[in-house]
Amino acid sequence: MTALMFVLGILVFVFGLLFSIAWHELGHFSTARMFGVRVPQFMVGFGPTIFSRRRGETEYGVKAVPLGGYIRMIGMFPPGEDGNLRKRSTSPFRGMIEDARAAAFEELQPGDEKRLFYTRKPWKRVIVMFAGPGMNLILAVVIFLGVLMGFGINTQTTTVATVSECVIAQSEEQRDCRADDTPAPAAEAGLRAGDEIVAFDGAPVDEWGDLQQRIRDTVGVATVTVVRDGERLELTADLIENQVGKTDGNGNVVRGEFVTAGFLGFSPASGIVKQDFPQAVDRMGEIMSTGLDAMLNLPSKIPNLWHSITGEEERDQDGPMGVVGAARVGGEIFTLDIPASQQLATALFLVAGFNLSLFLFNMLPLLPLDGGHIAGALWESLRRNAAKLTRRPDPGPFDVARLMPLAYVVAGVFICFTLLVLAADIVSPVRLAG
Repeated sequence: MTALMFVLGILVFVFGLLFSIAWHELGHFSTARMFGVRVPQFMVGFGPTIFSRRRGETEYGVKAVPLGGYIRMIGMFPPGEDGNLRKRSTSPFRGMIEDARAAAFEELQPGDEKRLFYTRKPWKRVIVMFAGPGMNLILAVVIFLGVLMGFGINTQTTTVATVSECVIAQSEEQRDCRADDTPAPAAEAGLRAGDEIVAFDGAPVDEWGDLQQRIRDTVGVATVTVVRDGERLELTADLIENQVGKTDGNGNVVRGEFVTAGFLGFSPASGIVKQDFPQAVDRMGEIMSTGLDAMLNLPSKIPNLWHSITGEEERDQDGPMGVVGAARVGGEIFTLDIPASQQLATALFLVAGFNLSLFLFNMLPLLPLDGGHIAGALWESLRRNAAKLTRRPDPGPFDVARLMPLAYVVAGVFICFTLLVLAADIVSPVRLAG
């Protein structure tokens, strides 16, 4: 049964992956068609074609390797300076440029002269190229909001899980209380496991983050209002200073860093809590900020990936993960001993995170990514407007094909990184159980 659920989890992720890729390409396809660009091909995947069917002027299909997708638009790059497609030269860099230019004019048919991508105004090209990753962002937002508001997430609450008997600095190793330790304020005040804290020092609280911050800001006597067995009680606690874990701007504890703050002495219980719309938007903002930080910190994660493959280090469980690793995690999700609704919610979160990564990755201003084409269109618009203001001749379309040598270098780096992550996912995979 466990093996069957593991396979089911993998299939759910693979389906979500394929849908996300098709959704991305639909953004490019629909806006290109809207602006009159001819699109002869719409493909999900790379490599050999498994299935394809032509409808109208476009061939739709699925290929064997589900690691991406593409649409082919006529005239992605402008012709050469003489207005013609030149034959391939012996220069390797010039050859790259001319090959890219020739590919942009494949399947050119009579009447296509007015349906070329490069002839569209820069703002239209920006929309076409942004529409792909933009669709991934929309899908990520919808899934995140749906899960947070519809299913809920495991969240620390204002209900008491355990009460500390004494005051122990969190920087110390875990140990039992000694006779000379100071009693914890919570224990002295009579706080018990299961109490729901509804107000602190007279101010209502319904979120752990709010309660945690108020406790840390308080040293001295304060009232703690709890609900115990349906009865509302008011306890009095004398909070003291103690060394506690430092939190980031989102309320998450920063591992290995500590600050001196007010201390009450209890651990909060966790539970599945549905978020209202403002809470969900706030939580989604935290997720996106974390995703952006992870993207910017990718180069620093490379040594750990390499050392995890060679066995010199443990795999960073918060490090980058490829499609194979994500599929494995998707399988593990469906073997967890949690309700089926939470299995589905966690799997959807994984798909949403993948879509967010697709958006952030594709927005990098580098060819051959969508962000590189957007940067080229914006540069062309800037050049043309500057020429108009200074009454100089129109410089014409910016020839993005000239950047293809750089694009091949970027693609090579991405391929090497992908292979490195793939090897780490196989040799030292990320696991939900750590």
